[in-house]
Amino acid sequence: MSDIQTGFQAPERRHYDVVIIGGAMMGSSVAWWLSRDAAFDGSILVVERDPSYAWSSTAHTNSCIRQQFSTEVNVRVSQFGAEFIRHFRDYIGDADAPEIVLQSFGYLYLAGSRPAAGNLKAAQALQQACGAATQHMSPAEIAALYPFYHLDDIVAGNHNRVDEGYFDGATIFDWWKRKAKAQGAEYCHNAVTGLTLGADARRIEGATLASGERISCGTAVNCSGPRAAQTAALAGIVLPVEPRKRYTFVFDAARPLDQDLPLTIDPSGVHMRSDGRYYMAGCAPNSDVAVAPDDFSADHSLWEEKVWPAIAHRIPQFDALRLIQSWVGHYAYNTLDQNAVIGPHPEIGNFLFANGFSGHGFQQAPAIGRGIAEWILHGEYRSLDLSPFRFERIAANAPLTERAII
Repeated sequence: MSDIQTGFQAPERRHYDVVIIGGAMMGSSVAWWLSRDAAFDGSILVVERDPSYAWSSTAHTNSCIRQQFSTEVNVRVSQFGAEFIRHFRDYIGDADAPEIVLQSFGYLYLAGSRPAAGNLKAAQALQQACGAATQHMSPAEIAALYPFYHLDDIVAGNHNRVDEGYFDGATIFDWWKRKAKAQGAEYCHNAVTGLTLGADARRIEGATLASGERISCGTAVNCSGPRAAQTAALAGIVLPVEPRKRYTFVFDAARPLDQDLPLTIDPSGVHMRSDGRYYMAGCAPNSDVAVAPDDFSADHSLWEEKVWPAIAHRIPQFDALRLIQSWVGHYAYNTLDQNAVIGPHPEIGNFLFANGFSGHGFQQAPAIGRGIAEWILHGEYRSLDLSPFRFERIAANAPLTERAII
């Protein structure tokens, strides 16, 4: 039944074994992985404040995937993401599910200084040890593959065209949500406004919803995206995750390239890639600060003053461009180290985090959803060790350093 005044939907029961706070890409991944497991026979409630997902990070993603990270756990997480995409129909277990194509145009990181080139070289060695196909390249080697780049100010680059590119993440999200519901998970249009701790303050006992209902739970999972810190604060936990704006621009070129443009990470901070018959670019704003979760206002000068000049400098053939559309989305930005916070709180053991992905969430969702489900079922990670993302590093101010941040 619906609350007439608020439009919120009341849950069907007053106790759930697992309450997932946030039902976009990450929350739906957890719900699907957990509900599909034969070892789980409990109840799941996914609480989502906006079932249209129109203003979620999921709706504003560029849906890309790469293995070019500088920490092994991030490489491994994305390698499983690529495997999941390539074998999506098998994983979803439904003959009606579509095949998901991974458009492997590749990523190309460009270094404009010797220290940056050294970081790329070290990252390439790590990635290669993990089985990734990344190559460390000189400007001459890059020019031989992609003669359209201006490379006079480039020292080196890292390039990989195997399982790196973009994919139809919206379809994966839709199927996760649909199949989670079919497997018994309940999705509820509502918002969690309070979390109740037990007398010893070591367990979440229940949640209060915006519509007034109170529900008890066995486990609570924070999948609140850019609102993650607000959800954590309901349990008295400080989580250094904040919404930060990220811009996306789709443009046409008067003189298009005669080959695909890999997702190119320029030293200017602008990145660009092919996008069907058009091209896509993105960047952070000049003032990269925290904003309100519902602030999607745009600085329209950014295209003319920052993005277009950077694109035209790197690709002189792109001197005449036409902007097709643009939008602003949010990173759930972990201010400590721009890496995810995954797993249980060290003191409130039934409160789990899947937060702070800082732009990596879509590609990491398959592995993270699986890992959170394993933790709920078994109290441990069984497929891939996600413990480097544990909350304890937040309290210890011990960053998990990742240099390959876009």
